[in-house]
Amino acid sequence: MSADFLSRKPGRLKRAPENFLSSDFATNVTKTGLDDSRRGFLRQSFLGALAAGAGATGLSSAALAQNGPDDPAIVTKQMWQTTLGQPVAVKPYGEPSIYEKYLQRRESPGLTRVSAASVSFAPLQGFFGIITPNGLHFERHHQGWYNIDPNQHRLMINGLVKKEMVFTMDALMRLPAVSRVHFIECGANTGMEWGNVAVPTVQYTHGMLSCCEFTGVPLSLLLDMAGYDKTKAKFVLAEGNDGSGMTRTLPIEAALDDVIVAWGMNGEMLRPENGYPLRLVVPGVQGVSWVKWLRRIEVGDQPWATKDEAVHYIDSMPDGQHRQYTSIQECKSVITTPSGGQQLLEAGFYNITGLAWSGRGKIKRVDVSTDGGKNWREARLETPIQTKALTRFNIDWVWDGKTAILQSRAIDDTGYVQPAIRQLRDVRGTRSVYHNNAIQSWKIDTNGEVSNVQVG
Repeated sequence: MSADFLSRKPGRLKRAPENFLSSDFATNVTKTGLDDSRRGFLRQSFLGALAAGAGATGLSSAALAQNGPDDPAIVTKQMWQTTLGQPVAVKPYGEPSIYEKYLQRRESPGLTRVSAASVSFAPLQGFFGIITPNGLHFERHHQGWYNIDPNQHRLMINGLVKKEMVFTMDALMRLPAVSRVHFIECGANTGMEWGNVAVPTVQYTHGMLSCCEFTGVPLSLLLDMAGYDKTKAKFVLAEGNDGSGMTRTLPIEAALDDVIVAWGMNGEMLRPENGYPLRLVVPGVQGVSWVKWLRRIEVGDQPWATKDEAVHYIDSMPDGQHRQYTSIQECKSVITTPSGGQQLLEAGFYNITGLAWSGRGKIKRVDVSTDGGKNWREARLETPIQTKALTRFNIDWVWDGKTAILQSRAIDDTGYVQPAIRQLRDVRGTRSVYHNNAIQSWKIDTNGEVSNVQVG
């Protein structure tokens, strides 16, 4: 940070309000879908909540004050300074402070007919660093989640192998394990923004994204143990243990590379909503291939073209054709603060921060613009910078109280440059749902309110 920025008065930021939709509206949209009129109402509802003031944000006006040495919080003895606190292990499994209760996964209404086959979005605007807390990891289910008894769970390896094998959880967890940090992103992340601005905050535009340390056994080891046919094997099929019959095809090259059969996440067992007791980790590939409640791996010589590969998770192109097996999550980034729904309360110094990631490798560089892409400055990449993992970036900025448009543009170590929305639409059109990795724009009005916009 330069001395020039250190001499500037720090600005103040108000959090984005949450729970800005009435229960009646949410219920109606869930039943009937999210059409264009409801998208407009959704946006207006959010702006109304933003105008309601700091009380909706979980941050009081007193907390926003910046007082001097006579601040009552300094000179007055507080209760926690004069009384005995809670004993150890009063909560055998810890939980966040009650003052952080606003930070939650949230479902956006209208995405699916039933919540058991829906999405909950991770609150990216409230995260630090690159690791997603287990309790805030985004969810995507096709028939709800299950609490499976690990003693009753099995993993089978079959198909083009010398010896079909069945593993218990105990047997798997006795094998040599690895731990790696990787991001997981749903292929439909940012999908609602293909046509136009649809949702107001980064939680809803980019919140189908998380990054964790996963622990498990390399899939290559299990395939070697079963004696897969090295001549005929071209693909593997991963099958989940849920009622949706989720199955995904992977090239054998990926299966033998960095795929993990994982039971651990951030130092503990997987959460039930994230696939407990066993899931597939396929770094750099859309989240649907990270099959949860993993029960079977079949080795074959051709793709299976299952229902979630032939009908769903395909890209609609402008000429009416569909692209299939487009799994890689291309280089992408987003500014998380300041971002939609937040408000800059005064001119001054701000730290612009966000996340960048690429399914092909490491992030090499992130540029940030405050004028809608006319000029760019290189941001600081914070360590660690790891392959197929989130990378945190920061850059110093002094807001002068005028209108600004914030953007970030990531470049990975293959040389791929994150495209503008216009560039992406020139190739893909506007009928897609999946793989929207366009540059995100946040507009800051003269009153400091931050909103989601699209810049051609």
